Parts: sequence; structure tokens; C-alpha cells
Amino acid sequence: MAASSVAAFWGVALLLIMVPGPDWAFVVGSGLRARTVLPAVGGIVLGYAAVTVVVAAGVGAVVARSPVVLTGLTVTGGGYLIWHGISTCARPVAATIHADGRSRTSRGTLAQGAGVSMLNPKGLLMFLALLPQFTSPRGPWPLAAQLALLGLVFMLSCAAFYLCLGWIARKALYARAAAATAVTRLSGAAMATVGAALLIERLAGGTLQH
Repeated sequence: MAASSVAAFWGVALLLIMVPGPDWAFVVGSGLRARTVLPAVGGIVLGYAAVTVVVAAGVGAVVARSPVVLTGLTVTGGGYLIWHGISTCARPVAATIHADGRSRTSRGTLAQGAGVSMLNPKGLLMFLALLPQFTSPRGPWPLAAQLALLGLVFMLSCAAFYLCLGWIARKALYARAAAATAVTRLSGAAMATVGAALLIERLAGGTLQH
């Protein structure tokens, strides 16, 4: 696989990672609630690792060709984002920070992070639409290996960027209870809004087609 293809993919992927979305919201909110941002970032990366395996195994292509499966994925992912966003808004971060420095176990944060990235339909569609454009079916590497490598590049980029994001957010807001609460609620509202937009887009599209 050509190094230029990997570098080109990395550039595009980094731009996409830097655009605020559900991953951003979860990392910032979790970073303010817990002692460390590592479980939140680990969960996000774990979720994308699962998506990479699915795409590299060829299951992603089957999903992309099935409108019913895509609709089910969107509804599930949108519903999860709405639920998690509302839950985040309903739990002021300042109270839990000053109570014991954390609001949930590391395992719980890890699982929630994986759910945010795995059930984000936009993330899966990005994998399905973007990764294949940087592969070479006639190259010396098997297609699955190329997809796995690109997925690894994306995961490492996510880990580096979100660790920095979480650290900066924590340093800037941890001692400012009112600001931390406002940012956390804004993050929750952003997740809920994205989830609602996904549901409306998918369900409205399905209605129009019928």
C-alpha cells in the first residue's frame, strides 16, 4: 500500500476528527466528570476498532447495500445519542466533581464511549464511504489489510486528538464549577441534537421514498 495513500487518508481523517460532534461532546463531558480522560478516549477508540473490524471483514459492504439495516442502525444510534445527551444534561457535572472527583466507574465510561462511536451512524458511513477510496484492489496488500491499516491510522489520530482535547478542557474548566456545568450541558445538548437530526433525516427520507 502506497505511503502517499496513507498520508492522504490521514490528512482527511484528521480534518474530520477535528470537526465537533458526538465524540467531542462525550470526551469533554467525561473528562470533566472523571479523574482522567483515558477511559472516555479508550472507549471511543474501542468503538472505532470494532467498526474497523466489521468493515475490513466485508460486513460493512453488506450493511451499506441494505437500506433496512442502515435505517435500523440510524434509529438505534440516534436514540442512543438522544438518551445519553439528555442524561448528560440532567446531571450537573460540578456536583459530582466536588463530591468524589468522578461520576462513574472507568469501565462504565469505557463502555459508554464505545457505544457513542459504534452507534454513531455518521461514523460508520464515513468508514464505508471514505476508507475504500484510499485502497488499491490491485495492490500487493489484501484489501482487508489495507482497510485495517487505515482504520488503525484513524484510531491513533482519534486517541491523540481526544486526549489533548480532554486534557485542555479539564485544565480550563475543572476549577470553574459554573463553566464546567454549562459546557457539560452544552455537550449533552449537542449529542441529543445530533441524534434527533439523524432520526429525522433517516425517517423523513424513508417516508419520502414511500
